[in-house]
Parts: sequence; structure tokens; C-alpha cells
Amino acid sequence: MSVPCVAVERERGEAVRKRLADADALDGDHEIAVDGDTIYIPVAAPEAVPDDLAAAIVERDAAERDRPLTPAAILGYEPSLERLGDIVIVDEDDDERAREIAEAVMASDVPCETVLNRASPIEGELRVRRWDVLAGNGTETVHREYGHEFLLDVAEVYFSPRLATERHRVVEQVESGETAIDMFAGVGPYAVPLASRGADVVACDLNERAVEYLRENAERNGVADRVTAIAGDVREIADEYAGTADRLVMNLPHSAGEFLDTAVRLAGDDCTIHYYDIQHEDDPFGPGTRAIRAAAGDAYDVTVETERVVRSYAPHEYNVCLDVRLSRE
Repeated sequence: MSVPCVAVERERGEAVRKRLADADALDGDHEIAVDGDTIYIPVAAPEAVPDDLAAAIVERDAAERDRPLTPAAILGYEPSLERLGDIVIVDEDDDERAREIAEAVMASDVPCETVLNRASPIEGELRVRRWDVLAGNGTETVHREYGHEFLLDVAEVYFSPRLATERHRVVEQVESGETAIDMFAGVGPYAVPLASRGADVVACDLNERAVEYLRENAERNGVADRVTAIAGDVREIADEYAGTADRLVMNLPHSAGEFLDTAVRLAGDDCTIHYYDIQHEDDPFGPGTRAIRAAAGDAYDVTVETERVVRSYAPHEYNVCLDVRLSRE
């Protein structure tokens, strides 16, 4: 098929391509071609080509670009989807629309074995939800994140891929030799990378199935020797691990405040707490800061090192993180 192309010397190709992209003139449906010392860059909007390149426009046959088939191309609209390993998650109240999206996902080039729709909110003490299986079968998958693999079953454990960037931010602060306690560890998305950084990690969770996956994931990622996985309430290990933690992860929004006395008991002489909270936009950090200071009392100096909005949680509410340092004089 003949299309307009900007023809320039090969060595100028990348610089010219960037200029055309900046001018919103590129034709993304056709391939760039090289013939001898000349590169031919297809343009969709010749009128947008910068004036000094307009004389270089020629007509030339160009191959169509082989693009992956997307669900949006099949449906005619962009569905709301979330990827977790080889599972695609839909969030639709309309069952007919949800099944339409699932069919499009399976017919597309998206690598996917199963499509699920959320059938309930997160429920109960173990923070799990029910799912409708729209396509494929099974709810177990392997999720990959920043070089680590996590085996999990979304029907049995809580896991949010949306927190990957936040988890990486915390992990990047860790130094080898630290003792870290992940108070609500799940399948190990904090604990395993912390151990990979050289920390000795105690990881606790009420969900026995999550702890089974945690042990498997520690093995899978080669850090089993640095992860102690405990099934149970973290308050039950406070005496055994009192005063040992250089770092505490408290990722239990809504309820973490109930465990601050335990956190202070676990903290060593110089300890960083990563405290997750959900609060109103009018004062997203104040309640957590005040609660930590109250729990620390006169035992520690309290320094808030980071106040971070992780994501929007609900209208006018934020999921936030406080990085707080407790230090004894």
C-alpha cells in the first residue's frame, strides 16, 4: 500500500522520527523501512510534518505494522482490566457486559488463562473476596514483580498488584543485615524482596493458606534461609521478638492502628516503621502520626521521614504511608 513517508538519510532517522512523533505526524499503522542509505518514515498527517521536512515527503509502499489484537479493538471501547499473572480481572456489576469483556480478552492477544470478575468486596478478617470465573478455570497464578515470583490463589489470599511500586519503594530503603518484621505479610510481597536485599525477615499472617504460599515463595525466590514465616496473630510473637526490629512493615489499612503497641514492643533502639492507613483527604497523615506518637510515648523519639499518598481509595479518601523512625536517645 502506498503511503506518504518522510525520506531522509539513514543516520538522521531516529532524530527525524522523534521530531515527527513530537509533531503527532507519525503513522503507527505502517512499518518504517530502510533502503540503502535512506530511511522512509510513514506519516499519517503530512500537514503536521515540520516545514523543513515537508520537501522530503514521498509516496512509497509500506508494510502494515503487525499489532497485537487488544480487547478494546474487539469491543470498540476500553474496558477496565487488571492483570495478575495469567489472570485478567474485570470489575463489572453487569454480568452480561462482564462476559462480553471476558470473551474479548480470550479472543485477543493478551496472554491470559483465566478471566475473573469480582463477586464481592474484600471480606472478613483474612481480607479475601469471592470471584466469578468468566473464562478458563482456577484462581491460582504466578505474579511477577521487580524480579520476584509470587505463587498465590486470589480466592484464598489477599494480594494487590497495584501496590508494586510502593512495595519497591520500601524495599529499596533496606540495607543488608537488618532485621525486618512484616506484621501482616500475606504471600510475601514485602517479605521476600526484603530478604533478597539481605534482611533477616520475620513474616506473620493470620491466614494460614497465605503463610503456606509465603513459605513456597521464599523457596521459589531463593531466600528461605532468611525468612521465618509464622501463621498467627503478630501480637502473639511480641514477647519472643521484643526489641529486635530495625524495620517494621504495617500494611493493614483500617486496622494497623490497633497494633501500634505491638509495633513499639517489637521495635529495636533505631527502627523504621512503614505504617499504612486510610484517611480522609482533609487530614490524611495526622491521625496516623498522632497514633504512632501516642503509642511510642516517652520510650522513643519519633521522626516522620515520609508522608506519601499511595493511591486514591474512595471518594475523598486516600491510602497513605508514613515512614516513621523510632529512636532511643
